[in-house]
Amino acid sequence: MSVLTDLPGVQIYTANFLDGEKGRDGAVYEMRDAICLETQYYPDAIHHENFPGPICKKGEKYDTRTTYRFRVK
Repeated sequence: MSVLTDLPGVQIYTANFLDGEKGRDGAVYEMRDAICLETQYYPDAIHHENFPGPICKKGEKYDTRTTYRFRVK
């Protein structure tokens, strides 16, 4: 899997808190059954001048792109 983005950071969430959670169509989710890769600005960017700025002001357009590519050999 490749993740291509125009944002500087990636936040990773894991399903460490799941414990038999019921999902759609009878699915049951256990601990570590999932992972989420969320592209974003650095979490503390607002406090660092040298980090890319995360602020979108009124009237400005917010447009970003993230592509997830999957390949099977």
